[in-house]
Amino acid sequence: MTLFAPLNPPMKDWRGKTVWIVGASSGIGQATAAALHRQGARVVVSARKAQALDAFVLAHPGSQALTLDVTDPQTVNAAAAQLLAQGPLDGVLYCAGHYTAMRADALDVPDMLRHFEVNYFGALYVLHALVPALMAQGHGHISLIGSVAGYRGLPQSLAYGPTKAALINLTETLYQDLHDKGVGVSLINPGFVQTPLTASNTFTMPALLTPDQAATEIMQGWARGAFEIHFPKRFTWWMKALQLLPHRAFFYSVRRALR
Repeated sequence: MTLFAPLNPPMKDWRGKTVWIVGASSGIGQATAAALHRQGARVVVSARKAQALDAFVLAHPGSQALTLDVTDPQTVNAAAAQLLAQGPLDGVLYCAGHYTAMRADALDVPDMLRHFEVNYFGALYVLHALVPALMAQGHGHISLIGSVAGYRGLPQSLAYGPTKAALINLTETLYQDLHDKGVGVSLINPGFVQTPLTASNTFTMPALLTPDQAATEIMQGWARGAFEIHFPKRFTWWMKALQLLPHRAFFYSVRRALR
């Protein structure tokens, strides 16, 4: 691999490819599933909400719904086995998510654990069900949705941020383990996107995108063969700059920005 070569095989032609989107009942997952369907992919959508999945399948002929709860490893394994029995899997996007704004003065441990169950453990269950098959077939692509909230500790992100930080570390390590096995891995770190998860936010969300805009960014990132797909750049580059600051400067900058 040369220094400036794509970190993953560019994925531009989706015709006839099978892609599994876990967390596709709304938001980024649903929009990305629709974008893949428009480009000729065979899309398999999963979430807990069967009615939303059925509506998607009705509107997107040729797609398939597999209802599951990502916090239940048995149902994840059953869905993965059913899907793999139908033939090779070309890609999986894990975007199931749970989010509640939280500060230390209202620490809610059960809800914090729920964040980990959905955002992180669910991803582990999907990986456990799929990685052996992807390695055996020698191709395929795994994408996990992180967040810029995982870059550094931010106000109101006491429950959400740690799960995304864990996903970022997981995806980086996964890439190193799977790259030489022919399996691509990418990390998607959005800024603020207008979804049911962010609808409860009472603060101003800078550079807010629609789910369709987010899906476009993801498709473009896959086409470039990128490892990290982050957007919108006018916001995420600023968040990346915060990663480089020493702690004193970081805490000062965040306090000033939130005045």
